[in-house]
Amino acid sequence: MANRLAQATSPYLLQHAENPVDWWQWEPAAFEEARRRNVPVFLSVGYSSCHWCHVLAHESFEDADTAAYMNEHFVNIKVDREERPDVDAVYMEAVQAATGQGGWPMSVWMTAEGEPFYFGTYFPPAPRHGMPSFRQVLEGVGEAWTGRPEEVAEVAQKITRDLASRSLAHGGQGVPGEEELAGALLGLTRDYDERHGGFGGAPKFPPSMVLEFLLRHHARTGAEGALQMAAETCEAMARGGIYDQLGGGFARYSVDREWVVPHFEKMLYDNALLCRVYAHLWRATGSDLARRVALETADFLVREMRTAEGGFASALDADSDTADGGHAEGAFYVWTPAQLREVLGDEDGARAAELYGVTEEGTFEEGASVLRLPAGEPDEGLRARLLAAREERPRPGRDDKVVAAWNGLAIAALAETGAYFDRPDLVERATEAADLLVRVHMDFSAGGVRLARTSKDGRVGANAGVLEDYADVAEGFLALAAVVGEGAWLEFAGFLLDIVIDQFTAEGGALYDTAHDAEQLIRRPQDPTDNAAPSGWSAAAAALLLYAAHTGSEAHRAAAEGALGVVKALGPRAPRFIGWGLAAAEALLDGPREVAVVGPQGDPSVRELHRTALLATAPGLAVAVGEPGSDEFPLLRDRPLVNGSSAAYVCRGFVCDSPTTSASELVRKLTN
Repeated sequence: MANRLAQATSPYLLQHAENPVDWWQWEPAAFEEARRRNVPVFLSVGYSSCHWCHVLAHESFEDADTAAYMNEHFVNIKVDREERPDVDAVYMEAVQAATGQGGWPMSVWMTAEGEPFYFGTYFPPAPRHGMPSFRQVLEGVGEAWTGRPEEVAEVAQKITRDLASRSLAHGGQGVPGEEELAGALLGLTRDYDERHGGFGGAPKFPPSMVLEFLLRHHARTGAEGALQMAAETCEAMARGGIYDQLGGGFARYSVDREWVVPHFEKMLYDNALLCRVYAHLWRATGSDLARRVALETADFLVREMRTAEGGFASALDADSDTADGGHAEGAFYVWTPAQLREVLGDEDGARAAELYGVTEEGTFEEGASVLRLPAGEPDEGLRARLLAAREERPRPGRDDKVVAAWNGLAIAALAETGAYFDRPDLVERATEAADLLVRVHMDFSAGGVRLARTSKDGRVGANAGVLEDYADVAEGFLALAAVVGEGAWLEFAGFLLDIVIDQFTAEGGALYDTAHDAEQLIRRPQDPTDNAAPSGWSAAAAALLLYAAHTGSEAHRAAAEGALGVVKALGPRAPRFIGWGLAAAEALLDGPREVAVVGPQGDPSVRELHRTALLATAPGLAVAVGEPGSDEFPLLRDRPLVNGSSAAYVCRGFVCDSPTTSASELVRKLTN
């Protein structure tokens, strides 16, 4: 019989709906039940494309005896970390503080007041490698709860006090300036892997947000080293196994420092961010490789991640079924020389093996290799034949819930990529995703727009949006507004950013990850550092600044500057972990500039001026386009034609240049 997860909107929770464990969702009634029965709460946190989450579930949660013990001695709560990032963040902080490490699956035992007292991640079904079995841990926790209740209560209260007393150093007054951004660049140079690109050693993650900072820093200062690090890293990733050489799109990370073998799950946020990075690299350099990867990644997003409702799914699993009926990580993606020959014939198979670095020994497991492109350009004929053959393999599972924040990132990427490369279909897909967020995720009924974090199959989830949702969706709407020239998207972004100011802002400009009126956990999460995606804090700073450039709103600019104080403190010390904040700081130092393009709809010169503005590399540039006298955008007010011709107006720091009707002159104004 299905447990309480059967009505969940999370595919991860639905995967556990048939477990013999009597799972609860995170809800007050679960804690009431623990209080009534006087038993501890077991919290299990994971996500659908997490390999070891599935292993733990299969070994323990699907085992009838283990489940019976859990049901008798605990109230068991299952959480999808992608639906409840606030719950995940608070208890992950506790796990890391107690054990020195964290990860998923996350296992936490706590009191009915939510106070944690024992932690872990994955536990095996039998003791091994110095780890106790999951059953041993359950029994140990149960015995401590009944035999030493005062000790358990004391530990739980101490941990909760320690968490609550942690304060975030905001970094004092002031915004980051030349000194801090130069210091950040120096820190990145020290960590840069000159041989393989990227930063640090293995495992190596795509540094999307740092790459955006490097491209903006080069655009503003001309620093060639910044552009070189960005371009070399992008090429190394695009030629490595982390990039899907057949279908486009990037895996989550590389297990080695050479980008050869990935962890094969594909996440929406990684691909949205990297699509945009490669489009921006092409904008800066004209690189054919950057153009190809941007478009292939955009096409991957539309082909494999788009949902029936027009949004974008969260992830593709790393694992898939194998030809012999098994289930293995990477099975969908890897090849042996024999498999290449089977599809292509002996001659073309040998050529493909050389082109894609497929060896008899293999670069992965059991003689299989991850396709790479060590040198040269792809052979489209070979690629198409291999892709068609791969389509016959069992596909990885897809987590098809729509996360607001990550869809915001995808909207920005697809809108800009479509505009740069004359792909109106990509702009249409971005617009459809934005429409879905407005229709399904945004609630206009409760005193200001409120945003839901997730939906599935067009049905909105119960969880409130967190700061990254408001910020990234605003970012997506602002990018879309600049491309399509529709002021409604600027207006929607403003609604969301007003909530950021009203509900997420603390004294001194610091930001919280949850709203003032959100569910109160044992600690209010607050983290300015980028992880796999921009922190809500950095993303909010960037969106607030761009919105202020569009509207002249002093309140939004002041909020952006207040939030960027933390970048002044952390930028020089930890630049790899605050790249999006550094990118926002680059926009602040550049102005950001504002461009208003006015002219009759359909006028070729309007299109040329608009495209020129979109292709400018000035950091954080605000672009508005419309007819003279239009009230679509504040930047269009009082902007007449010039001698009857379409024109572009450029402003920066409350000072405006004379308007120009020439695209080449506009380029000059936007690069000086």
